[in-house]
Amino acid sequence: MALVLALAFVFLVGLSQADGQLMVGFYGETCPEAESIVRTVVRDAFLSDANTAAVLLRLHFHDCFVQGCDGSILIEDGANAERHAFGHQGVGGFEVIEKAKSQLEAACQGVVSCADIVALAARDAIALAGGPAYEVGTGRRDGVVSNMSLADNMPDVSDSIQQLKAKFMRKGLTEKDLVLLTAAHTIGTTACFFLTRRLYNFFPGGGSDPSINPNLLPQLKQRCPQNGDINVRLPIDEGSEQIFDLHILQNIRNGFAVLESDAKLNEDAMTRSIMDSYFPLFNIPFGPSFEADFIESILKMGQISVKTGFQGVIRRNCGRF
Repeated sequence: MALVLALAFVFLVGLSQADGQLMVGFYGETCPEAESIVRTVVRDAFLSDANTAAVLLRLHFHDCFVQGCDGSILIEDGANAERHAFGHQGVGGFEVIEKAKSQLEAACQGVVSCADIVALAARDAIALAGGPAYEVGTGRRDGVVSNMSLADNMPDVSDSIQQLKAKFMRKGLTEKDLVLLTAAHTIGTTACFFLTRRLYNFFPGGGSDPSINPNLLPQLKQRCPQNGDINVRLPIDEGSEQIFDLHILQNIRNGFAVLESDAKLNEDAMTRSIMDSYFPLFNIPFGPSFEADFIESILKMGQISVKTGFQGVIRRNCGRF
């Protein structure tokens, strides 16, 4: 009878996981040191290069926006692997995930998914950059498909605000989520490659985006001269590129957005009003909390089409099936 009850319990747990339920502390018994191992690896990488925080946060976003948060972006399986998609240009952090995976395999073989490592690493990176600390539900399984064609519809720097809203809506994310997840650009850098059109070819025949603040435009052109090195990098959040805060939204509102897609938040009445809500005209003590709202949005993003239970696998190597 005890054996029957035990098997029934395992079956019910499997069903709940198959339904897409994540759980804080999922590895508490099967791999108690899982989260501390990931945290240590991320901290070491961050101390070596502070930009690691932004890189790992971006990796999480790009993973979740293609087939859900299933680690498919990590696969290195030939030229057609998802990570080589045009929409994933500049995405990195793979070596940090692999290092964490290697240590986890040594501690508890075949237990912790690569998809969970990506989500945990982003959480720890945000905290290291001065952002909010929060708990992440785990229990994701790794996907078994990785193809660059599946990443064709990633949000792009040249998308209109309508396109951005539509792409987020298809993932179950709202206009508020769009604003808050765009605010993740508060840390990190971008390449001149992503600014060329905005600075020099915004209109047929040439010209710059008129939404760029006149005080910012010459600075951007100096850093990214026409026909210059497109790989030169510059901060996305001018003045606060290494601290996770809402300074990026202030920049966007004032025309100091570096990326065209960030600037688009100013063009829409709804997204503009959401940004404005974090900068009340008077010091309202009970206004919305940027940090609390960001946590809500990134946790929501981290649950997009997750695979649990028998829906996925646990890879032994994050870069291979």
